[in-house]
Amino acid sequence: MKRIDLHTHSLLSDGELVPSELARRAEKLGHAAIGIADHVDLSNIDLVVPRIAKVAAELNRHMDIEVIAGAEITHVPVRTMAKMAKLARKLGAEIVVAHGETLIEPVHEGTNDAALASDIDILAHPGLLTLKQAEQAREAGIYLELTSRRGHCLTNGLVAQLATQGRAKLLVNTDAHSPGELLTLEAALNVAKGAGLNKKEAEQAVVENPKELLKRL
Repeated sequence: MKRIDLHTHSLLSDGELVPSELARRAEKLGHAAIGIADHVDLSNIDLVVPRIAKVAAELNRHMDIEVIAGAEITHVPVRTMAKMAKLARKLGAEIVVAHGETLIEPVHEGTNDAALASDIDILAHPGLLTLKQAEQAREAGIYLELTSRRGHCLTNGLVAQLATQGRAKLLVNTDAHSPGELLTLEAALNVAKGAGLNKKEAEQAVVENPKELLKRL
């Protein structure tokens, strides 16, 4: 088993590393794949996403790790979520992440619902998720994120519980902004177990579900 982390950040938004170093750090930790999904809104999406796509294509020719170009749609008005997701795809994002209603930031109320009605792949740190939203995620084929990110992880237990109840699929991502926030496979499994998943469920969230998502790209 190898680690796949589909939600990280480079200095193209608020991360510390250029994409090449971020990919190399993950490669050294034994990752099979890493998704670089920098924060975007209408002010920077046309600059950030094509650059990530360009560097990902170059790195994939020369490294033993798959680098996936992504975008995290962040703090946008609810009514623009669908438009932003569509634009991210058009500009080259293979994975579209929506910045969910985390408890520690003033994300617009209704963001989770708008994201689940849009063309996204991952609803990141969705905060006080509801069972109805978990069921909507399952129906839309959207993955719900368990995260190791400080603060955002406060509702991991609730997200895991409702995703299991609503039969939605889970991923474990780091939302890493610095190299020290990347996780080994063992550490990621512990995040899943700490959220209340059993061994089989943890392996599904950490290993099998990310592989499944990559196959549909």
